Amino acid sequence: MNQKSSSRLLSLDILRGITIAGMIMVNNPGSWSSIYAPLGHAPWHGLTPTDLVFPFFMFIMGISTYISLRKFNFEFDKATLFKIIKRTVVIFLIGLGLGWLSLSIRTYNGLSGEDLTFFDRLIKSVSNFENIRILGVMQRLALTYGITALIAILVKHKYIPYIILITLIGYFLLLLFGNGFELSEQNIISVFDRTILGVNHMYTDSGVKLDPEGLLSTIPAVCHVLIGFCCGGLLLNTKDNYEKINRLFILGAILTFSGFLLSYGCPINKKIWSPTFVLATCGLASTLLALLIWIIDIKGYKKWSVFFESFGVNPLFIYVAAGILSILLGGILIPYDGATISIKVFIYKVCLQPYLGDYFGSLIFAMLFVALNWVIGNILYKKKIYIKI
Repeated sequence: MNQKSSSRLLSLDILRGITIAGMIMVNNPGSWSSIYAPLGHAPWHGLTPTDLVFPFFMFIMGISTYISLRKFNFEFDKATLFKIIKRTVVIFLIGLGLGWLSLSIRTYNGLSGEDLTFFDRLIKSVSNFENIRILGVMQRLALTYGITALIAILVKHKYIPYIILITLIGYFLLLLFGNGFELSEQNIISVFDRTILGVNHMYTDSGVKLDPEGLLSTIPAVCHVLIGFCCGGLLLNTKDNYEKINRLFILGAILTFSGFLLSYGCPINKKIWSPTFVLATCGLASTLLALLIWIIDIKGYKKWSVFFESFGVNPLFIYVAAGILSILLGGILIPYDGATISIKVFIYKVCLQPYLGDYFGSLIFAMLFVALNWVIGNILYKKKIYIKI
């Protein structure tokens, strides 16, 4: 934890805040069976607004990685290497801890019908490691950050675009010849992750053991962060704001057009993190960042963005806090009408749904949850407290 001592790129903070608020909202509807179409992920191929929030954050993380490592002149030394490894491990362990907390509470509630003492039930719950999901959102952020940062200090930056291109082409060929575009357990991604991680440590999607944050699909996700890293170089090495937005708009147009054009042969798909998904979402993120620079830094329209700034300056901390709150709201049971229901179900089913309906009530729950986390973020923001993870 430290006090903010240097100026930040406000547009980047705002975009980061928009994505964190978006991630929290789409991850916390009142009911998963009552979601407006734009707030749900594409079932398989395709792209929805919800599919943009996580890749946008990863794109921003690439820019932030450039800004961070620039302070060390991108030089390889023991101190920089230790800093990268430490941050990678910490973020990964936090993600694993969130998964463990969720699994422990679900296991504890699932054992309610068994004849166990409180302590036996508790021990069984917290030690259910054989079913813990190893990967997830935070773990993907950790791995992609770590690999990107290592590439940044070990490889000449002029070679990074070639690394991105070769990696995406190689991954496409792997998908093409490994049933990678099929939602089945014959999919090379599912086969690889089941072999390395084990079926009990993976997410199940539509009844198929195919983890959307799996190990193999982390490869193109690294390219995602590397594209953001290159944009970070573009931003910091260009002085004039108009020139910045011109370059970002041009890059965004090229990437977005390429992604959608190539999608006829390589479908855009978040769950396998297809190469076209990388191109299209990075292109849209670059375009949105250029637009924000024009609105905020050139035109000076900043009042509307204050809400998102509270999210943007402590992004990972607020995301983790939201994750813990979500787990507790969904896992802590309270007595109601002769039964026990979770706090989340009580708020949605009893307080919101009867008056607002299924879908709108579900949306209002998500918005209230975002507002709750904004209060936490705003307190930190007002006190100028910035928690680095």
